[in-house]
Amino acid sequence: MFRVVISGAFEELDDAGRAAVLAAGGAAFTEAGTFTHDGTLRSFTFRCQVPAGPQDGEREATERALAALGAHRVPHRVLRVAVTDLRDIKIRRKRR
Repeated sequence: MFRVVISGAFEELDDAGRAAVLAAGGAAFTEAGTFTHDGTLRSFTFRCQVPAGPQDGEREATERALAALGAHRVPHRVLRVAVTDLRDIKIRRKRR
């Protein structure tokens, strides 16, 4: 599983675009992706969770997250992409 965070800027949102962004708002990581944005709806952060196959890497995760962002059909430009491979995260449990 990958978690991808895309930072970007909206480009000339119309009323339908504004409604789509507001409907997909939230801070959770989901496969469809969620938006957080500034009050003016100019900049955004898009959070997306992408399933990982055994051979998948950051490139594949980025492509899938960009496809999820594109599915929202809002004009945008991508400024930065950060990918975290959850398979690499180790959880340290407290010993009793």
